[in-house]
Amino acid sequence: MAATETKLLARPGDPPAARAPSSPESARRRRKRAQSYGALGQGATWHISLATALVLLALWWLATRLGWIKPLFLPSPRATFDAFIGAITGDTQGGTPLAQHVEISVLRVLAAFSLAVVTAVPVGIAMGTSRIARGIADPLIEFYRPLPPLAYLPLIVIWLGIDESAKITLIFLACFAPLAMASKAGVRSVAIEQINAARSLGATRWQVIRMVVLPAALPEILTGMRIAIGFGWTTLVAAEMVAATAGLGQMVLNASNFLRTDIVIMGIVVIGILAYCFDALMRRLEKALTPWKGRM
Repeated sequence: MAATETKLLARPGDPPAARAPSSPESARRRRKRAQSYGALGQGATWHISLATALVLLALWWLATRLGWIKPLFLPSPRATFDAFIGAITGDTQGGTPLAQHVEISVLRVLAAFSLAVVTAVPVGIAMGTSRIARGIADPLIEFYRPLPPLAYLPLIVIWLGIDESAKITLIFLACFAPLAMASKAGVRSVAIEQINAARSLGATRWQVIRMVVLPAALPEILTGMRIAIGFGWTTLVAAEMVAATAGLGQMVLNASNFLRTDIVIMGIVVIGILAYCFDALMRRLEKALTPWKGRM
């Protein structure tokens, strides 16, 4: 009765202490209403992703357990896990341990990606701020960007041979184009009001680029870095086809020649997990450097 009287006596202008405590249902409704006013697609998704992975794993186990697919084409999860344990100790074609394959592949991708960052970002910024640079670089990038890496792989081998430089160059070209295009798009998306405001305060061209253009284009550049490292990682198998003796791509290709499907599946899973780790690292870097993204 007292709660009913408090609710009836409370007016909209009263302080929160004078109002009756809300029920759990009304609190949930307020949270849902608050989420509806935010950006679309907000909220945690880890539980959905975990459930999806468990369902796929269960379907994989069921298909192999009931004999729907022969082990030659799809080994069981247990066989794939055993192949992983064996690969750690070097039970692969060539006898190279899995850790060494991972180390070599990661070093190749990081070397090519780092080289692409220090070259593609300045090229993209130049394309976005200079029509001369855009006229020179844009046709070249747009020409080779849609080409699959295997198309120009023979030419790279003819030019550079079969050593590490050919592999790193192939991955570098895969990373360069998306990073340069993202940098150019970031520069072109800067609001003209910000540039004019800086110019009205007496800023020079280089000050405008350094203090206005670069911070505004940074989210697009970081997104391009995420895309670029993904492209570089997917080009890894093609790069390690060039007379490689170690690396995850070489391990998978060598195992396929001996019909070791368990090692092939295991290698694909390892490549996918490492790609996810790279993407998660880039997302953390993006949140740290651009905390304002999506809030303005």
